[in-house]
Amino acid sequence: MPGYRKKTVPISYTSRDYATIKNDLVQHVKRYYPDSFQDFSENSFGSLMLDTVSYVGDILSFYLDYSVNESFLTTAIEYDNVVKLSRQMGYTQPGALASTGILTFYILVTADSSGIEPDSRYMPLLKRGSKFTGNSGAIYTLTEDVDFANPSNEIVVATTNSTTGLPTKYAVRAFGTVISGESKSESHEIGDFQRFLKVDIDDTNITEVVSVIDSSGHKYHEVDYLTQNVIYVGTTNKSADKYQTPQIMKPMPVPRRYVVEHNRGRTSIQFGFGSDNNLSTDVISDPSNVILDVHGKNYVTDKSFDPTNLIKTDKLGVVPTNTTLTITYRKNATSNVNASTNAISVVTFADMMFENVSSLDAGEVNTTRASLECINEEPIVGNVTSPTSEELKYRAYGSFSSQNRAVTREDYKSLIYNMPARFGSPKRASVLRDANSMSRNLNIYVLSEDENRFLVNSNTTLKNNIKTWLSSYKMINDTIDILDGRVINIGITFQAVSQINVNKYEILERAKSELVRHFAQTKYDLGEPFRTGDVFKVLKNVEGILDVTDVTIGRKIGSLYSDYYYNLDANLTPDGRLIKIPEFAAYEIKYPNTDIVGTIL
Repeated sequence: MPGYRKKTVPISYTSRDYATIKNDLVQHVKRYYPDSFQDFSENSFGSLMLDTVSYVGDILSFYLDYSVNESFLTTAIEYDNVVKLSRQMGYTQPGALASTGILTFYILVTADSSGIEPDSRYMPLLKRGSKFTGNSGAIYTLTEDVDFANPSNEIVVATTNSTTGLPTKYAVRAFGTVISGESKSESHEIGDFQRFLKVDIDDTNITEVVSVIDSSGHKYHEVDYLTQNVIYVGTTNKSADKYQTPQIMKPMPVPRRYVVEHNRGRTSIQFGFGSDNNLSTDVISDPSNVILDVHGKNYVTDKSFDPTNLIKTDKLGVVPTNTTLTITYRKNATSNVNASTNAISVVTFADMMFENVSSLDAGEVNTTRASLECINEEPIVGNVTSPTSEELKYRAYGSFSSQNRAVTREDYKSLIYNMPARFGSPKRASVLRDANSMSRNLNIYVLSEDENRFLVNSNTTLKNNIKTWLSSYKMINDTIDILDGRVINIGITFQAVSQINVNKYEILERAKSELVRHFAQTKYDLGEPFRTGDVFKVLKNVEGILDVTDVTIGRKIGSLYSDYYYNLDANLTPDGRLIKIPEFAAYEIKYPNTDIVGTIL
């Protein structure tokens, strides 16, 4: 067309929200289409179109920003995305949290013919897998065999013959480790070959996958990564030193293996992409897979080799094909799996074995079986609340930086939180260098949660598990002491000024509810100071409050609170914003409904 010249329209890429997009569209129309459209009133059709385009542009801009933010661990908000991004950094999300501890067992054993000691033939072996129930309904499973014939057990006289005075029954006391949860099984039909087969378990709140067996009897083993082809297993020690060393550790190749993924109460297992045709069972790597390949030269200058070749395997393990998988797992019966002292006393299922039982008196065997009793002499505690998104982020950062070795304090802390849930899970941990030690001794302070989600001392079993777990990662010249962290229970007293002509009692209840809601969700870390500014911030956002005139933080004392003394006033910063705390202690508002009080002026 003569005289026609294509318009060059400048575009502003900084307009991202509804208002700026609409303003740019209006200016665009006024500048380039002044003769075609002039009605910019709110009731016009043109205004409707501008509003619609601006609306769509605003939505698209929002979700574009949101999607980008969810692609990075630092800015991600969605819990599922945080879990996936953490997994990319090598952090494995644990399953449903479990608690562990020690149960004390008692049985009555008949005396031998002399009456001097119990008849060893009637000393049974309480097998792992036996189940016990607590007052809350939670089920606890024995994780190790308990041998009542162990010479370290305590034996006392229970009953005596009224005529001769000789003992007729002896009471034997033994100990065993239990973990919360009970075993269940699911069957899954597997069809044709599928690369990286993933099987979702239908059940929820699974703490761990115990075993995976196909219909041909082949057992699959859990590994940390599919590149791992060797695990270590324990076999029963039947030699004379079996009481000092109950199991013998041996390496075992695992061509059939899987990894476990946990996410929001759901659990799945994933396999590699190999088959029985390329099955590899070599424990030791072939040296030809380690040395460098040199082509075209009859000499070598580079003596280095690729260490990743040491863990290379054929196609990351065998995938089950045309079979039925039986998956056995452990799950919690209740959401609260912690137990206070003397709360576990019911024997639900006892798998008790006697040697040469056919040669024994059936009545005495049944009497011994029926006499079994149990009790927990210390609390069964762990971590009963799942980590938040922010906690997951920092654990992933720590896991990535530690690289499965413990050098720095942060490495130790990260590894503690990465300990498998079946061994227990502390709620809080802190690592300090022992200033009074001449060697490289570390004091590791831990705290757990009880059945009411209060911070308490961790039991002996959990602390021993942490020490054993860290021994594989620590520096060879580091020594470790696992100690109890300290809890400082505090309360909040506030004073605020309300607006005129409002019900101050309603304002007070509203302010108190907001503080209770905020601090009930706040779990302080070991060494984390208390910020008085958080109290001011919450109160000033309460509708009807004009000003906050005073906030006082005081220590709560009494039988219901921690007895650890700490001077809050002496550790208040000069500006009054922070109350410092030692790195081995944590603040806790134990009863927010009663520990938070205030007045409205």
